[in-house]
Amino acid sequence: MAAKAKATARQGVRRDRNLKEHRHDSYRLFGKLKEPTVCSGCGALFHKGRWTWGAAPKGAATTTCPACHRMHDKYPMGLVTIAGSFKEKQHEQVMGVIHNAAAQEKKEHPLSRIMAVERRPEGLVISTTDTHLPRRIGEALKHAYRGELEYHYDQEEEFIRVNWTR
Repeated sequence: MAAKAKATARQGVRRDRNLKEHRHDSYRLFGKLKEPTVCSGCGALFHKGRWTWGAAPKGAATTTCPACHRMHDKYPMGLVTIAGSFKEKQHEQVMGVIHNAAAQEKKEHPLSRIMAVERRPEGLVISTTDTHLPRRIGEALKHAYRGELEYHYDQEEEFIRVNWTR
């Protein structure tokens, strides 16, 4: 007769599982918002599970959208740094390309916005509320004026740095 082996504490099921941590983003809304909901800051409308632009229906709930929350806290998700002498020579044209790219992105995605444009020692720095807008601005500058474009994406923090030089 075969004897049944009894599992001891050292054998059998492992209890030290590797668990993936959830990404912590204090600006992400957990759960579903009541639909329709309107942002009290910018007027964006949360409808059918996403933020859009549109007229708010009567009796819509109000909240602050993640982009307005980031702007209030001055906590960007992306930075575009423009370096080189070209930005000074063609300042108005460069700013026009930047604002046009931002306007196109904002038309489709209300949470994609420019937070601030600052002059710093490293160059002109543009902070944004999402990770897609810096890439779009960098590509628009490269398409319009060539130059060198670099991306630095930090996946752990969901942050992007875009450097354009000419």
